[in-house]
Amino acid sequence: MTPPAMWDGHAKGSRAYNRMLWALFFAGVATFSQLYSVQSVLTSIADGFSISAAQAALTVSAATIGLALAVIPWSWVADRAGRKRTMTWAISAAVAFGLLVPLAPTFELMLALRFLEGTALGGIPAIALVYLNEEVQRLHAAVAAGTYVAGTTIGGLSGRLVAGPVADLFDWRAGVLAASLMAALAAVAFVWLAPAPRRFTPVVRGIGPKLSERIVHNLRSPRQLGLYAQGFLLMGGFVAVYNYLGFRLELPPFGLPVAVISLLFLAYLAGTVTSRVAGTLAVRFGRLRVMLAGIPVIVIGLLITLTDSLPLIVVGLVIFTGGFFTVHAVAAGWTPRLAALGSAQASSLYNFFYYAGSSLIGWIGGFFFGGFGWAGVVLFASALAVVAGLLAATTLRGAPNH
Repeated sequence: MTPPAMWDGHAKGSRAYNRMLWALFFAGVATFSQLYSVQSVLTSIADGFSISAAQAALTVSAATIGLALAVIPWSWVADRAGRKRTMTWAISAAVAFGLLVPLAPTFELMLALRFLEGTALGGIPAIALVYLNEEVQRLHAAVAAGTYVAGTTIGGLSGRLVAGPVADLFDWRAGVLAASLMAALAAVAFVWLAPAPRRFTPVVRGIGPKLSERIVHNLRSPRQLGLYAQGFLLMGGFVAVYNYLGFRLELPPFGLPVAVISLLFLAYLAGTVTSRVAGTLAVRFGRLRVMLAGIPVIVIGLLITLTDSLPLIVVGLVIFTGGFFTVHAVAAGWTPRLAALGSAQASSLYNFFYYAGSSLIGWIGGFFFGGFGWAGVVLFASALAVVAGLLAATTLRGAPNH
């Protein structure tokens, strides 16, 4: 076998390359079907526990806070135990906690279990793109990263589409349970398909830079901070939009039931397409150009949702979602590539800011919805997108672009 230092990585089209992409696709499904399944049943959770919309949204934030706090510790484990082994541990623990969530008798216990579930899930996005970048030929890494992000969109979509209709037939507990069972099957597929690492070299205690040094190095990099800002700001706005759109559509003049509202998450398919396309375009035109092109798409999509026409709201949501995943796919894949030291920590920090934005900004969006209605959410998310674009343009100009 070729020594790790001399091996170029799995070539595009090879059996191992295809298994890698499918494995990470299923890892994305397992992670995001669990993480966001409750989002399609927030109104049912609010009714079931007699709580407000902002309180119900804490069921999303609890998991994303746990994930954000766990990504750095998981990266430390992965540097020692290996990428695939660590991801296997994380995905198994997440499935176990996910199956307990619908059994929670109180809202407080449900939040605690969601936090633990998110903590376990932190081991997947924290490591997946590092694992991919180590094992795939450099030329094809951007395309492969786009494929992984496409898998996360399918996961987010499937979890919501399963939980919503099942909840309408039974209750929100049955809906969340169904999504967790689907995640368990995806987790098995990941473990079976993922090829054994060939380029991984474990970090030995006392040799090389310390964990704190690898973290500080990336936090001092303006380019990395520019990428982290994309995750923090754009994901926060994205979650706010999807958290509170359901509450808007339950009110007049729409008055839609939960099962119908959950179908709006089909807009995620736009992200499935644009994530993959963004990787291909980044190879051709450069990553920064593709990222910046996604920002006006986000804003245009948001503005279209201001109408009271349901078909136009759907169109706007599709455009908004496609623009978001264009930027996210490029930023997430670019992060470990720009890391001069500690690629696992660089990727984990991106995920930390990404899910911190999801938790904090996604929750804050509820106050804009409560105070100014849907227009407040649109203005809030649009402002976040503009700031993210300006930061990308100023911090990433001149960075290695392919």
